[in-house]
Amino acid sequence: MSLSPLLIRLGEHPPDAIAVSGAGGARTSYGALARAADAATVALRAQGVGPGDTVAFLVDPGPLYVEVLLAIWRAGAIAVPLSPLHAVPELAHVVENAAPMALIASGLLAPRLTGMRSPLTGQESLGAEALVAFPTAGAGSPRLPGLPPADADALMLYTSGTTGRPKGVRLSHAALAATVASLEQAWRWRRDDRLLHVLPLHHTHGLIVALLGALWAGAETRCQPFDAAAVWSALADASVFMAVPTVYTKLMQAFDAAPSEARASWAAGARGLRLATSGSAALPATLLEAFRQATGQIILERYGMTEIGMALSNSYDGPRVPGAVGRELPGVTVDIVDDAGRPVPAGEPGELRVRTPQMFSGYHGDAAATAASFDGEGRFLTGDTGTRDAGGVVRLLGRTSIDIIKSGGYKLSALEIEAVLLDHPAVAEVAVVGVPDDTWGERVSAWVVARGAASPTLADLQAFARERLAPYKLPRALELVPALPRNAMGKVQKQRLRSP
Repeated sequence: MSLSPLLIRLGEHPPDAIAVSGAGGARTSYGALARAADAATVALRAQGVGPGDTVAFLVDPGPLYVEVLLAIWRAGAIAVPLSPLHAVPELAHVVENAAPMALIASGLLAPRLTGMRSPLTGQESLGAEALVAFPTAGAGSPRLPGLPPADADALMLYTSGTTGRPKGVRLSHAALAATVASLEQAWRWRRDDRLLHVLPLHHTHGLIVALLGALWAGAETRCQPFDAAAVWSALADASVFMAVPTVYTKLMQAFDAAPSEARASWAAGARGLRLATSGSAALPATLLEAFRQATGQIILERYGMTEIGMALSNSYDGPRVPGAVGRELPGVTVDIVDDAGRPVPAGEPGELRVRTPQMFSGYHGDAAATAASFDGEGRFLTGDTGTRDAGGVVRLLGRTSIDIIKSGGYKLSALEIEAVLLDHPAVAEVAVVGVPDDTWGERVSAWVVARGAASPTLADLQAFARERLAPYKLPRALELVPALPRNAMGKVQKQRLRSP
């Protein structure tokens, strides 16, 4: 039986090599990481966690996050990362939907889960710090289990879909390994790499592409909160940097506003990068060129989704095409087809449909949605429209569904945001649409029909939604309209709102 390639690979790295560092200087080696994960595994087993169970955890980026993640996997369970950026109702939705056997939280974040209990056991959250310090020997102490099989589910990430509420995407150990092994080959990951990590760890880009990519290679990951000036300074001691277009925009805004001495120092430090990548949203060609002029670095763009891992990438060694996401990664097939599923000619737009060994296992508890995500030939329906040139390079044109907004590197559901805004007493009707924006990729914009004589302001809606949604989901623009445009069937015609 094939066992978890990720856990096997982690055991092969030099135990004294630094694996992860975090805020405040905390850092751990691969050997210490394994020992702490083993202790937490024993603690989880003592709590009754076993193969196939789900375990949700809320931990800040850094060594403790990785120790808890690995412990969940060593126990044979499925890890469900919770985001410190999410509002309490959003956290509660994930906990209720995932029905975890156990909840784990680090000390400073534990209050965010106050009142929440595991739907399966009724327990409140376990302390992450106590888990990694759990004694691994002694009378009655559970023994470490064997490694989980490669085809067992390892991870469940919540991503927005057309239903309006985030769905749990289940990914196996084999699928995760296929993703990071493919990127190791394509992007030349090395053990002496130092990844500067500023991305959230509850979605594919930050967790799988960045963190697991570095761990797979035996490299060092340095986690730090995003602050433009601090990131510029830290680039001098990094070899790999991964970000979304919004991060690069904010870096260039800080660069342009800085004194000449700081710009010279920052640019010199960034020139030492081996690789700088961008994903999760389209990177404007003007931004790529501005960063190149400042640092000499040509950002590498790629394309993927939670359900399919990484599918396309610009070349590491060869030319990188501005505004394009490159060619298929090893083992991946991408077809660009018309509405009938037939291939379109080079240069013609069509939907991207994908076959890959990185494919998700399914949407948690939603077999119907899983089945509807594939066509009759077993290809995943990405919902993205693009073209392929005669040389095989793919360029994205946008989302097939206007109800999915890509803003600041996040994939947001317009329907979820609408549902929250409709609860505002001054809102009778609302339509949320992503409008093109140089900084955010797409700006979350709301068209509102007011209730009665009341006229809500943008600040009113933001304050109301802030208690229910993550900050990056808040509307950033508001239009008050007498009525929403609808078709003969009563459906809101959002494309008319988005059109100038």
